[in-house]
Amino acid sequence: MKTVIVKYNAGNIQSVLFALERIGIIAEVTDNAEKITSADKVIFPGVGEASSAMNYLKEKKLDQVLVSLKQPVLGICLGMQLMCKHSEEGNTDCLGVFNLQVEKFRGREKVPQIGWNNIYSLKENLFNGLKESEYMYFVHGYYAEIGESTAAKTNYNLEYSSALQKNNFYGVQFHPEKSATAGQKILENFLTL
Repeated sequence: MKTVIVKYNAGNIQSVLFALERIGIIAEVTDNAEKITSADKVIFPGVGEASSAMNYLKEKKLDQVLVSLKQPVLGICLGMQLMCKHSEEGNTDCLGVFNLQVEKFRGREKVPQIGWNNIYSLKENLFNGLKESEYMYFVHGYYAEIGESTAAKTNYNLEYSSALQKNNFYGVQFHPEKSATAGQKILENFLTL
């Protein structure tokens, strides 16, 4: 099985590589369209800022490549947000896989949300073997609204989508690569889709 991690100007790729190695998967990090298109599984991670990340994807024409993929694709953190329609961060038009808006947290809690929080209302096969209200590790100041693609929810100031799923596209707002055994289980589930 060939697994690729999409390379663009957003961080946390190394921790995803290490998490995959722990479960016996050697992934290739690439921004080569042919390699991405021919992979069995595509992971689209990210820590960074939406508008500069989208600019890089457009420069490399990876925006067109990503939305045309037919194999399972997993967006992580910023990767998931970029799969939505639009982000308030930098007033950015994104990939539009999920017809959802990404908005900035406002309210009493500290922003960004950093640390452990639970996920619930779990749907889809990404969460097989996980219990309702499992804890995951989050680092984010923006969130995807609730919609028909919502596959898990979390509450921080308000209820939002902590996971999304539509056809072959999956997204998680939390970092499975930093979420201990529960996060590892999600990566394993994705790799066996």
